[in-house]
Amino acid sequence: MALWGGRFTQESSALFKLFNDSLPVDFRLLEQDVVGSIAWADAIHQVGVITEQECAQLKTALQQVLNEVADDPQQIVSSGAEDIHSYVELALIEKVGDLGKKLHTGRSRNDQVATDLKLWCKQQGEVLVELLTGLNQALLVVAQKEVDAVMPGYTHLQRAQPVTFGHWCLAYVEMFERDLSRLQDALSRLDKCPLGCGALAGTAYPIDRQALAQALNFSEATKNSLDSVSDRDHVVELCSTASISMMHLSRMAEDMIFFNSGEANFIQLNDNVTSGSSLMPQKKNPDALELIRGKTGRVYGSLVGILTTMKALPLAYNKDMQEDKEGLFDVIDSWKICLEMAILVLDGLEVNRANALSSAQQGYANATELADYLVAKGMPFREAHHVVGEVVVKAIASEQALEDMSLAELKEYADIINDDVYQYLTIESCLDKRNVLGGTAVEQVKLAIAAKR
Repeated sequence: MALWGGRFTQESSALFKLFNDSLPVDFRLLEQDVVGSIAWADAIHQVGVITEQECAQLKTALQQVLNEVADDPQQIVSSGAEDIHSYVELALIEKVGDLGKKLHTGRSRNDQVATDLKLWCKQQGEVLVELLTGLNQALLVVAQKEVDAVMPGYTHLQRAQPVTFGHWCLAYVEMFERDLSRLQDALSRLDKCPLGCGALAGTAYPIDRQALAQALNFSEATKNSLDSVSDRDHVVELCSTASISMMHLSRMAEDMIFFNSGEANFIQLNDNVTSGSSLMPQKKNPDALELIRGKTGRVYGSLVGILTTMKALPLAYNKDMQEDKEGLFDVIDSWKICLEMAILVLDGLEVNRANALSSAQQGYANATELADYLVAKGMPFREAHHVVGEVVVKAIASEQALEDMSLAELKEYADIINDDVYQYLTIESCLDKRNVLGGTAVEQVKLAIAAKR
């Protein structure tokens, strides 16, 4: 049974009902719909639409509706209701009869669904804040443990300069802190209650909308009824925030997939986040990380979907907006499980220090140190850069590291090079010289970890 049948003389076709009904998606808003309806019962009681006794009956019955399916809300889908709002109202009428038909007085499904969805976003936002915080805590634990573990840093996926694994962890802490900031900013902006805006023009009853907003734990009521029922910026913002965060998760996953490869062998992943091959018994695949990387595109798709849905909609509500929830629900589900998996991956991560250090010592990662040495001796940097480039060519040809070249060989390129050059070319020197804010020196990494904690 629909809630709008009086205007119609024919039944909806089965195909239209299948196409139109949103219950298979929005059943997840049951708790929010009941909470909003309880608050609305109080609001219309305060303006004399229902008595105190009727209000109490409605609130008790609404809570019963929630309790009866709270453990398995999926069962709602088989009810045949058009959407979650219809389901709740019809279930309420079954319990309290015609009194249940009074609840919707002064309210529209337009402001109702807008409120339900914002309440759901607020609830999920709290969970995501905890997960992002937990992920950064997990990164800090690894950073502390591996504060002085040396590995090569990369640009263009070519070995560049040595860094510590702790410094690598802190790079992602910065990213996820920005994600957390964006999420909190989005949650602050959506914290305005649209209930009481009716279909588009506002309610005809003298509802205290500020008090209603506070009763639902919103910071304030929305200011314009046309905007309130048709605003989906919060959906766009959450999908956008999730997309940026998933991009960071995907980059971290890609790094670790490479670090875990046989070619790099910098880290070892725990068995509980890897899988094997059905054919090759030796394989241990980083499936958790690959799925994080894979689900990123899925989240991006939902962001593009809601932007495209909203881009040409006139004020106020349009049925197109029913397409907001499926993508958003999938985005939040994907984001949450990827955050959880990233935390689990980090929890069992082991760094193969010897292999990582060996790789850092290869690839002429100390070439910049030699250039800086020449600068300290008075040579202009651009000239030093050129000279060291020639030295590297010679070292490659002779298959030796810069620090293994003899003093005589080095002097062929610059007479100002002396015995003291070798102390500049050690890994320890490469790290220690980066003892500035944001640098990879162990001292700076320790300070950064302490500050983040």
